[in-house]
Amino acid sequence: MRKFKGFQFDTFEITPREIIASVVIVGLMFLIGFTISGKIDNYIMDQNEEYNRAAKIESNDLFQYGMETDLGNAFVYGKIEPVDTVTYKEIGGKYYYIRKIREEYRRHEKTERVKDSKGKVHYKKKVWYSWDDVWRESRTCKKIKFAGKKFKEDKINFMGGHYLKRIYHTSRVRYEYYGMEAKPVKGTVYTKLKNNTMTSCDLNKSNLKDTVESYKTSGGVCKILFWVFWITGTGLAVFGFYYLDNHWLE
Repeated sequence: MRKFKGFQFDTFEITPREIIASVVIVGLMFLIGFTISGKIDNYIMDQNEEYNRAAKIESNDLFQYGMETDLGNAFVYGKIEPVDTVTYKEIGGKYYYIRKIREEYRRHEKTERVKDSKGKVHYKKKVWYSWDDVWRESRTCKKIKFAGKKFKEDKINFMGGHYLKRIYHTSRVRYEYYGMEAKPVKGTVYTKLKNNTMTSCDLNKSNLKDTVESYKTSGGVCKILFWVFWITGTGLAVFGFYYLDNHWLE
């Protein structure tokens, strides 16, 4: 193999046959790439056709009718509201989800091996204090209402969380609270309506039109990422080919 330092060969000589071979490699890689890209295009077209044919629903009554009649794929814009809520009495309020973490201020120590200016080894005890997570628990509501219909809370993935409050029990014990307040949330889901219910889905916190467009354009992003990966891989393959001793071409 040729020696390589940084991006310079100590003997950088590329023969005409290696150039021809590398052109063949690039051609084959692009031929394979276009074949895969064509399959990606077909998949994107099929998906976009599915999104275009899906029902677009913004009415609670039409949503109910779609579930009763097995309407199939649908984008549904609606409002999520709490049916039941959870909380801890010490913090108050109403939440879709809340997490409680107990932290204790604890002493830690360890022995470190150090050398002085003369190279002599000493052992030194290092002591520090930190707030340590001791245990945690959480509570989640059982049911939500979406577009006027009640579902289990895990039917739609919409819950987030943020820091709520800190309460000190003692100077060395405190509780941290995180959660999501039980307030109405509006957004769009892509789901399948059948058997008087809908399939599990994610909430996109956008209006109906913007959500449909985001689903249709996501395929194009995947194709761009594929070509970035493929062109990079092709370049590395050619570079690796030049790096080898290709005596068999002579």
